Amino acid sequence: MFDLELMNFNPEAPTFLKMLITALFAFFLSSIIAVTYELTTKSIYRRAHFLQSLALIGIVTATILQAIGESVAIGLGIIGALSIIRFRTSLNNPRNMTFMFASLGSGIACGVMGFGIAMTGTFVFCFGAIVLRFSPLADANELIGILKLQVPNEEGIQKEIEQKLKKHCRDFELNELRFINPTISRRAKKKKANSKKQNGKKQFQEFNYLIRLKKSTTVTAFGQNMREIEKLQNLQLEFQKQPTKL
Repeated sequence: MFDLELMNFNPEAPTFLKMLITALFAFFLSSIIAVTYELTTKSIYRRAHFLQSLALIGIVTATILQAIGESVAIGLGIIGALSIIRFRTSLNNPRNMTFMFASLGSGIACGVMGFGIAMTGTFVFCFGAIVLRFSPLADANELIGILKLQVPNEEGIQKEIEQKLKKHCRDFELNELRFINPTISRRAKKKKANSKKQNGKKQFQEFNYLIRLKKSTTVTAFGQNMREIEKLQNLQLEFQKQPTKL
């Protein structure tokens, strides 16, 4: 039977059994967080080394706190030693950072022998992650479309484009606008008549939009609808996953 005396933590003289139970319990809770991350993450970028880090970092945190105990001098020494290490790994996804902090938190709680706090926090965190996985907040459509199209430089053309975007897109944003002059060949420059014709050509403008389609809209239907714009010269549509920006 589990001995309740193990809950009494003496930071000055931790026994081997207490340290072993602390490390194993931290690994158990961190592993639950790692499994929850694997089950609730829709992104294809689920690296094995990140999952292993989630499961192991709790042991590291608990061990460090066990070593510090209540000694301020040891704590400052460990801070100085850890400052030598340069952590170059960046987590661009805020959700990944949240899971990493959750694993750190469980390790910290285990390191100070707060097993009840660690267990409660871990289970509530995992339950919340599972609930959000099946909620409307877990939108699987993370692809951002890049729409490029060239049209004549005429009044009201941008309004027509954005009306079609409102019909098919959940969000859209004008990313770039360029004005393109018609090219004039060298032979045309030598001939006055041809040069006058070239100068009479209309100027074009190129719109570059960032879009996110509605769930009810397909890429094929969206492309066909955009091609209905009069005097459309060139249409390019590309979808890719953009990095998270805060």
